[in-house]
Amino acid sequence: MGWLIDTNLWIAVERGTLSAADIHAITRQDPVYLSPVNVAELRFGIGLLPPGRTRARAVATLGRLRRKPQLRITTDTAETFGRLAAAIKAAGRDPAVRVNDLWLAAQAVHRGFTVLTSNPRDFRDVPELKMVSLTLPRR
Repeated sequence: MGWLIDTNLWIAVERGTLSAADIHAITRQDPVYLSPVNVAELRFGIGLLPPGRTRARAVATLGRLRRKPQLRITTDTAETFGRLAAAIKAAGRDPAVRVNDLWLAAQAVHRGFTVLTSNPRDFRDVPELKMVSLTLPRR
């Protein structure tokens, strides 16, 4: 078993809203992987931040995350993505509005991993996906 962590939780750890121990309490000794989707979403957010301490902290966080084992998006992942997107579309929903979440879900489904998120609505209708929802503490 393995875990993919939704980018919103990596951001919560970086901001101090959540601790790495909170994530570890759920994932336990199972491996946690970094997805290229996480890197893309974090890099996008960094690109929107003005120069300064917050941006520097976000860049440092990304550097630390990149030390985690990384999953590749392969042609098999793409097959899974296409199958899941078609199932969502056939059910009358638009998969295009959540394309990054769907890529993360495809990686998890393809490998039999679980997605940990605080946004379960983003993943609720993805067939075959194992998901655990973590409620973020209120600020």
